[in-house]
Amino acid sequence: MTTTVEKTAADRLVYGCMGLGGSWDREPYGARDIATAEAAVQAALDSGITVFDHADIYRHGKAEAVFGEVMDRAPELRERIVVQTKCGIRLADGERPGIYDLRGTTIVQRVEESLARLRIDVLDALLLHRPDPLADPDDVAAALSSLHRQGLVRRFGVSNMSAAQIAHLQKSLDLPLVVNQLEMSLQRRDWVEAGVVVNTDQAAAIGFPLGTLEYCRANDVHVQAWGALAQGRFTGRQETPDEHATARLVAALAKDKGTSPETILLWWLQRHPARIAPVIGTARPERIRACRDAALGEPQLSHEEWYELWLTARGAPLP
Repeated sequence: MTTTVEKTAADRLVYGCMGLGGSWDREPYGARDIATAEAAVQAALDSGITVFDHADIYRHGKAEAVFGEVMDRAPELRERIVVQTKCGIRLADGERPGIYDLRGTTIVQRVEESLARLRIDVLDALLLHRPDPLADPDDVAAALSSLHRQGLVRRFGVSNMSAAQIAHLQKSLDLPLVVNQLEMSLQRRDWVEAGVVVNTDQAAAIGFPLGTLEYCRANDVHVQAWGALAQGRFTGRQETPDEHATARLVAALAKDKGTSPETILLWWLQRHPARIAPVIGTARPERIRACRDAALGEPQLSHEEWYELWLTARGAPLP
């Protein structure tokens, strides 16, 4: 039997809970928001998804809170799912701007608050949401180690970090960092572009830190891709000629393979040898279920089909 710890970062697909909890304000959530969360969670489970991704800031904490309501109503869910959350961002509040905060005491406090909202005793994974330039790696490591010793967090990872940043933190931490969550999609392609524009005049325009995927692969850091469906850019809201062309190709491939356009987009990520686990963030049950084939089987894209999707979205030949 696969244990919760073993499943934490290895599932093919992750459900991102940012869309749960109602509005992006401090107004309380209601019965409709709980019902929406229940429907989304059930659709995810029906589609073979067992990893649920949160962050303490999503809907000002309400995403975690409504998820906690769902689990409180169905306690048996806890044994079937993996729960990960993120901390490290402080949202703007009045005249105070939003900042990043990875001080050790803040990390511990945020974890305790997340556990209370989620109504669980332990997080399967905690990710550090954004790099904090003022973070002291030793201070961060001490906080993470303490949370692990207390049995409050099983595993740790990061989000939106480069290879150098992960390695710098890992040097201070005895526990392995096992996840890096990055924005990746057929629209957000800098992660793949960076590897092919080396030694060309296009390299300066690519902001993605070269070597990050290679580091993750070499050090067993599982890559999760947020924004994987590109906010519907290729499945209904195209704005440019390249996007229209890509959407037509996605639809044609989906028809040919007997699956959904959403699955084609996810397969494109999963086909990469980094074994990317896409994060889907829609709260609509029908769109969650449209991703089922990406959760349950290997990506059915050939080498040539993968490149055709990339080049069509790119709108230009490779260097």
